[in-house]
Amino acid sequence: MSDDEGLPGDAEHAARPEPPPAPVAPEPPLPGASPEEPPAAVSPEPPPVPTGWASPPPVYGADAAEDHGWPMPPSAGDGDAPDGGAPAPPLALPPPLLALPAPQRPPVRHSRNPVDRLTRRLPNPLRITIDWVVTIVGAVAIVLLVKAFVVNPYRIPSSSMETTLHCAQPAIGCEARFSDRVLANRFLYRLRDPRRGEIIVFKTPPAAQVKCGAGGTFVKRLIGLPGETVELKLKNGDGFVYVNGKRLKEPYVETARRGAVQEYGPIKIKPGNYFMMGDNRSQSCDSRMWGTVPRANLIGKVFATYWPPNRVSLH
Repeated sequence: MSDDEGLPGDAEHAARPEPPPAPVAPEPPLPGASPEEPPAAVSPEPPPVPTGWASPPPVYGADAAEDHGWPMPPSAGDGDAPDGGAPAPPLALPPPLLALPAPQRPPVRHSRNPVDRLTRRLPNPLRITIDWVVTIVGAVAIVLLVKAFVVNPYRIPSSSMETTLHCAQPAIGCEARFSDRVLANRFLYRLRDPRRGEIIVFKTPPAAQVKCGAGGTFVKRLIGLPGETVELKLKNGDGFVYVNGKRLKEPYVETARRGAVQEYGPIKIKPGNYFMMGDNRSQSCDSRMWGTVPRANLIGKVFATYWPPNRVSLH
């Protein structure tokens, strides 16, 4: 067999046409797109909104959206979107960032204390020392002023006012372990006249030092007023006071304290003077020995006993 003769079937293979290419399936439509229309082209995103603006950012209008190919939301009254879906919401932009105000310093408060104003430029330890010194001096000054013009305390040293006011044992006639301490109102007699029966603190006349062996400040009860006639009479060994011929009622004097006295008077009290006696008549050195007390010598009215605690009371 010659070279020109072909193999059986060669001509059959040479004349067979090539198979057609396989059909390509169409791509599925995008969600929300109409099956009849091709998918909408994706528009480029708008540029990011700058942050930190002190004023609101610019609003993009229809011209800018058309130039850049941005989709414009339908305006009110345009109806539904072209694709038959719900109207697209308006383009929402982030709220602008407002500039924070600058921090403000708290207002400076100036002290009304004159010491603070005078010492505000001094170092703090020195200011504290000065403040303490001024406080202590002020407190002492207030106490002295109160004692001199308002109220002053006194201690009962003798038995002349027993049993109304106690003195401490072992002094003669004293009945208590502790002496009573009383408060005297120093300004009351600047407002009104003394009244009979009040317990009064006063400065004794010079004769008291001679007659009683002691002077200074006494505490007695006021018996006779200026211009009155005072007399002491004995009845069954007990002494009773008569003022202007009438017997004086004295519930503050115990019966046992009336005895062992002498009759006295009658005497008429000079104007501006007062007759003083102790409640313990047998052991009281009073106006019966050294005379009356001028108004200028009166210190104040005893209005309270404040010590000891079991003796606290008003007079």
